[in-house]
Amino acid sequence: MSEMGLGDTHGILTRPGVRPVRTSTGLGWEQLYLSTQRELPYRDAFQGAGSHLVILHLDGPVTVRRGRRGLTAARQVPPGGLFLHPADTELDVELGGHLNTVHVYLSDAALQATAETAQDGRPVRLKEEFGTTDQLLEQLVLALDGVVRHWEPSGSTYADQLALMTAAQLARRHSVRQRVAEPTQWQVGLSDRQFTAVRELMDARLSEPLSLEDLASAAGLGVSQFARRFRARTGCPPHRYLVRLRVERAARLLRAGSMPIAQVAAACGFSHQEHLTRVIRSHLGTTPAALRREG
Repeated sequence: MSEMGLGDTHGILTRPGVRPVRTSTGLGWEQLYLSTQRELPYRDAFQGAGSHLVILHLDGPVTVRRGRRGLTAARQVPPGGLFLHPADTELDVELGGHLNTVHVYLSDAALQATAETAQDGRPVRLKEEFGTTDQLLEQLVLALDGVVRHWEPSGSTYADQLALMTAAQLARRHSVRQRVAEPTQWQVGLSDRQFTAVRELMDARLSEPLSLEDLASAAGLGVSQFARRFRARTGCPPHRYLVRLRVERAARLLRAGSMPIAQVAAACGFSHQEHLTRVIRSHLGTTPAALRREG
């Protein structure tokens, strides 16, 4: 798969009235594209895109009108309001005022991967919505924006997890036919063999960015199924478990030797010494230098 970018969007982000603040361009994200920007008022029509669009309004309220082949509905959208538009669907839209937004474009493949949790396995179809609210989806979009704002290569697993959770929430709450998985499906954990293979991969590549797809492949599972089964086995999502392993290895290296702290950071998958310090303080309540002094 290739990185998602502007070519996977509807064209809203290429309008002259859009002032980008930050995007996921260059981060290697294959399942979604994110852009945070300031938008000037406009009215335009857009062709359908191969990705599903989620827009989070960061301020407002602002009047939005939307439709297909003409504007047919209008709504005052408040801060925290969401604009949802499914893939391969034309869009006519009018933005009535200045607005700060976060756009998330999710690949259809990522959304359809959630269909494996459905009993009938039929494709997921999203509804067209605007002005709706969904606290969990809002927090997921903000978390993705935070990953871009404070990007570290070691955060790729976390970004994959957020993309997966976003797809699951869209399928669960915003599909034409909402899907509910059987409780037992969410309780099945990785087998001993699968967990051993995943843990060995984590240990072998602890200093490298590691994607959910890589981990799922080691277990012989799809990404969505792997994430559920890993959490059922360990009690936490893969990215959090991986960070814990990196912290544990860094602490051992700091206590046992004289390797420079910057080298310890690189050996344990942290982007730089300051990144290591921040994570060590968050997890252990101390600093790398203090761990070294403890021996």
